[in-house]
Amino acid sequence: MKRKTRIILAISVLALAALACQALASGSNGALPFSDDFSTPQWGTATDADSSVEYANDALQMIVYTQNYFVWSMPNAEDYQNVHMEVTVLNNGADSTTAFGVMCNQQDVLDNFYYFAVTPAGEYAIAKASDGQKDVFLTSDDVWTVSELIPQEAASYRVGADCGNGTLTLYVDGQEIASVSESSYISGGIGLFTWSGEEATTTDVSFDDFLMTELP
Repeated sequence: MKRKTRIILAISVLALAALACQALASGSNGALPFSDDFSTPQWGTATDADSSVEYANDALQMIVYTQNYFVWSMPNAEDYQNVHMEVTVLNNGADSTTAFGVMCNQQDVLDNFYYFAVTPAGEYAIAKASDGQKDVFLTSDDVWTVSELIPQEAASYRVGADCGNGTLTLYVDGQEIASVSESSYISGGIGLFTWSGEEATTTDVSFDDFLMTELP
């Protein structure tokens, strides 16, 4: 899957870029559990003609104005391994083909990571991004798949993911949707993303109540 990408890092990450690369390479672990109600700015924010990632109404709001545009934000430059993540995604006005979710094991080459995607149409994918290559959907023979367990056009979704121990698992509203075996990236950074559809005009979602814990 080919996409246009924009990376938005926290200010502290930009200021300490060299240290960030060093931390990711060394395998040092960020403190867990890590939770955020988005009442205080911590994640990367920025606005331009293609997208806007800003704090609004005690949430992290992502608005995308460009079709097939993938934008993500990270809270820090920490390296995490074997984690479970959850976040509430508020569907403020997203096209049914818009995808949103969480990312894990982002490498020092910024476009290398895993992501767990859900759409308001009830579709999902667990994917691997590799720098300079098309993304690979690790689920369902590299295509989007509809799950009856994912509500269509819901006002909000609780998106969860297990990332570690050689397994990637996606959850929506507490129910397991899919799981795959994959261990190319052992640890790395984490993030939240929105990916506008190929025919979307404007995509608008917000993230709230993020929680990350260590897997057993």
